[in-house]
Amino acid sequence: MDNISLNNKNIAINEEDAGAALLRTVLLAKSDIPYSHKRAADNFVIIKRMYNFHTVKAAVTLSDYNLLKNYDMEPLECTTINKANDELEFLKKWSLSENKELRQNADKIIVIRAKELKNITASAYANIPNEMYNGYKAIEKYFEEITKFYR
Repeated sequence: MDNISLNNKNIAINEEDAGAALLRTVLLAKSDIPYSHKRAADNFVIIKRMYNFHTVKAAVTLSDYNLLKNYDMEPLECTTINKANDELEFLKKWSLSENKELRQNADKIIVIRAKELKNITASAYANIPNEMYNGYKAIEKYFEEITKFYR
């Protein structure tokens, strides 16, 4: 198996840069979206729209975190917007890869990110250790942009 990792630093950004980083998220959502990403986004957004929040926490397993670790990804509550955007870029490429295992893992990772986001919203964002770790905003924005149920 190709051991592909991101190897980028998880660098904090200020509020002004956060807006620009979220614009990058919107741009990522405008081209070549894999079906697995749309399915995960639809699932996340439809529940959020029905209840205005997630009432039930999704179970993120140890094997889920091990898969993230295998690709040098941190839990979502310890990820910055820039790091989340980088991950989304890689996941989009990997989901369209000819390597079947990489494609399957990318699809699993986007589902894991959706579960983590559900947990964060269900706990009213209380699990975020620090304001600089706001990568969940990028994932949430990405899902809102690619789903057919948001607008």
